[in-house]
Amino acid sequence: MGLLVTGVGGQGIILASDIIGEAAMSEGFDVKKTDTLGMAQRGGSVVSHIRIGQKVYSPLISEGEVDFLLAFEKLEAVRWSNYLRSSATVVINQYAQPPLSVNLGNEQYPDDTEVTTMLGQRTDHIYIVAGTERARQSGDVRALNMFMLGCASYFLPLKVQSWKDTITERVPAKFREMNIIAFEAGRKDMRNVGRR
Repeated sequence: MGLLVTGVGGQGIILASDIIGEAAMSEGFDVKKTDTLGMAQRGGSVVSHIRIGQKVYSPLISEGEVDFLLAFEKLEAVRWSNYLRSSATVVINQYAQPPLSVNLGNEQYPDDTEVTTMLGQRTDHIYIVAGTERARQSGDVRALNMFMLGCASYFLPLKVQSWKDTITERVPAKFREMNIIAFEAGRKDMRNVGRR
């Protein structure tokens, strides 16, 4: 299985992708992962490639081979759309961070309809969630990555307890409860709109 986790710097993408990989390894899967950070400290693009299977030889996923895309920012989802299989599932946070070209007035940031239209050329399984707002409601907007992991957990073939155990291991004790609450909120939201 090929997964991409993408967004912009400061959204907790690397920790989220680490947790996906570690939860999968805890269930006996072979996992390979690599991260690319483009000026991440300044809100630049961040993407993690994660491959999970019985035996995985390389972390890099080729175009047309992504099974699951978890996007913390809308334009980043579109940026990676060529990597999606026709059967891929996409979960997108309802958050926009316009790049400099848009801020300067040279370009137009796509609205939700345009985002889903562009992604819809690759797959029909697209879910937009109010991740930033729901993380804030869970106690802290910094729990966005855990909310998005909760959404992802609805689709990925890993036990809920594996997710929670890995989050508990990776998050400092004083933030664990808030992060588990955010994770459960993401899972609940996907249950309300998901396919299963």
